[in-house]
Amino acid sequence: MAEAFAWAVEDGLRLGKRIYLGKDRAVAPPKPLPVMDKSPQFYLPSAPMVYAVISDPRIVDNPDIPSYQPYVHGRLDTPALIPLQMSAISLDVDCFVDTAFVLVSGTWRVHCVMGSRSCDCRIAVPMGEQSLSADVRMLLGSQGAFLGVEVDLPKKSYSTEQIGVDETKSIRHTAKPEDGEFVTPYMFTITIPKIHGGTYISIKLHWSQKLSYIRGQLTLTVPFSFPEYVNPAIKKIARKEKIQLNVNYGIETGMVQTTSHPFKEFKRESGDISFVYEANVLTWSETDLSLSYTVSSSNIFGGALFQSPPKNDLDQRDMFCIYLFPGNERSTKGFSKEVIFVIDISASMRGRALENTKNAMNIAFSKLSPEDSFNIILFSGETFLFCTSMMLASQEAVERAYEWIHKDHGEGAGTDIFVPLQKAIDMLSGTHGLMPMVFLVTDGAVEDERKICEWMSKVVKNGDSLCPRIHTFGIGSFCNHHFLRMLSMISHGEYAAAFDLDSIESQMQKLISSGLSTVLANITLDGFEQVEVYSSCIPDLSSEAPLMICGRYQGNFPDTLRAEGILGDSVNFAVDLKIEKTTDMPLDKVIARQQIDLLTAQAWFSGNKQLKEQIVNVCMRTCNISEYSRMVLIGKYKIDTETDAAEAKKSSKKKRHARKLWESAKPEKILLQVLTIGFGNLDATAENIPPELEEEASPEVIEILNKAATNFWDRLCKSCCCVCCIKCCSKMNNQCGALLSQIFAAFAYIGCSQCCSLCFPEEGQ
Repeated sequence: MAEAFAWAVEDGLRLGKRIYLGKDRAVAPPKPLPVMDKSPQFYLPSAPMVYAVISDPRIVDNPDIPSYQPYVHGRLDTPALIPLQMSAISLDVDCFVDTAFVLVSGTWRVHCVMGSRSCDCRIAVPMGEQSLSADVRMLLGSQGAFLGVEVDLPKKSYSTEQIGVDETKSIRHTAKPEDGEFVTPYMFTITIPKIHGGTYISIKLHWSQKLSYIRGQLTLTVPFSFPEYVNPAIKKIARKEKIQLNVNYGIETGMVQTTSHPFKEFKRESGDISFVYEANVLTWSETDLSLSYTVSSSNIFGGALFQSPPKNDLDQRDMFCIYLFPGNERSTKGFSKEVIFVIDISASMRGRALENTKNAMNIAFSKLSPEDSFNIILFSGETFLFCTSMMLASQEAVERAYEWIHKDHGEGAGTDIFVPLQKAIDMLSGTHGLMPMVFLVTDGAVEDERKICEWMSKVVKNGDSLCPRIHTFGIGSFCNHHFLRMLSMISHGEYAAAFDLDSIESQMQKLISSGLSTVLANITLDGFEQVEVYSSCIPDLSSEAPLMICGRYQGNFPDTLRAEGILGDSVNFAVDLKIEKTTDMPLDKVIARQQIDLLTAQAWFSGNKQLKEQIVNVCMRTCNISEYSRMVLIGKYKIDTETDAAEAKKSSKKKRHARKLWESAKPEKILLQVLTIGFGNLDATAENIPPELEEEASPEVIEILNKAATNFWDRLCKSCCCVCCIKCCSKMNNQCGALLSQIFAAFAYIGCSQCCSLCFPEEGQ
């Protein structure tokens, strides 16, 4: 989808060259890259953008200075996307604990369509690598979410909201897939219909992002780098560009650094600091917003934030968020580990998915200490063991494992997760004083997923104090990611995923590195009486990332609260948490994404209807996406009652006018396509459809791929000339020429047959 989007933008830029912008033109299309260097990413937006969707090239013109263009004919099978010029932009970012809420407000003009014609406009929202969540396509790991859009037009306004799945039955209009979808793992697009040429569009975009944690420092990067062709084509007129940044820590932090723009500090209070950047510019920002601040403790520390619920919350128990940071320096001994890698090698994994998985495994081997033990289990319908028992991670053993995993173990038909998982747990059953871990990697769904979770619950309940941690990694959208999350949750493990094949290696490395870097295990909270933690088992604390524990409690919040756990040398550890009641922080929104993800996994496992209703309520309040809610685009006409009343009096058909007025005042609801990943696809797994071809299961996507292929041949023909063809044919031998002649003759015969069947249907039968 990303490639098709990029091609459409490239076509739009080419089409936009026809627009006459007057003598005062200041903007030129981007300089073309050399053919060998050009990639689809070059045309993907690096900041919020708006595009005119052009199917009919005849409507492309300057709405202010029409020009005569008689040579334009036909329609575009794949609509071109012309980037609109931007006349105003501002960015507001609010940071709370480890989450940032982003609001982009801007104004764009449909500068490329005749004033008498209209076109759809597509909004693209790139949200950065840390911005997406588990419940939406390619948005996994509680990293944040797209929260909504508001569009203001002269006579109409649009906005998005979440509704329950049951409420969708009453909505008659459903958007096409391309009118609301995730084009890449980190870019959402939504289409606003029928906007006239020359119209100014005011847009507000809302999303959330998680701050990344590296070596005791929290970092936020917001895409805010605009290409040159969005600058309005009027010279020497400065425009205001504004960024406001509010940091409400909620945690003890050190120095705050903003390196991207020349910010000025204008507010500093206890735990709250604000910056502002405001400037008159001739060209819009070409730099992403960058912010980082250090965590002020060198040892493990934490705190607890609590708050009363909003009035419209179905659950009126108070909410809390407990955070634990690993600190910068640790003199304590790390855990010695027994690690088993359980890797899916079924036929669907063959190709780039398996190669990238193997590359990530090579890095994983290097992170094992010599005192650690390891093993590898490969599975499809069969199971392959590297060794019948655990092996110390010596250099020789790691080299043997590297060679073994790169061998061809045959075409695997089927996917059986239960058997290799049982073998792994049996191997780790005799572990004493070591941290047992399983890293499960798969791209498929299986029928006995609930049985696996029930079995793992019994293993944890009846096992040793350090039960096997199952860290799960899902590839593509055919596997049941909610099952994988639930399985990891039961065993104090972690969960991660990758839908983009290019991100498999990096995301898998993050999961393995985090799992192998555990610094505190078996974490419990001492001080609560009636408490519900959204995660059924609290995960371990890793040196790679902070730990957030969210939930609800009954009664009064305790005056003292302590987190307890076990360190790597089997020594008990406890830390007193700093307790703070928050009033100026939207705590319900901060914890919403994690709450939805964890409760969805539990709702899938238990089938509890109350959990589903709770998830829908959270989604509607916080505008987050889930499996049990849908996003709706709502359009409302702006009604001037005084003007309309005067027109109604003048009209001889008052009743008809009043009815028309009433109907136009009713909100128009358009249901967007399902934006979530679902609960796995057993049929696709059984047919061994690889992740890179998973989208072919959708008829809509097949149509897009066909159009993309047509676009490719069209480009190929445009890039070739008659002289090139003559030179190429002159170097061709006789056999190759005869083969090509036969191929083209076959194509001609097929075309003639189809033509005859259309012209003479009865005879064709």
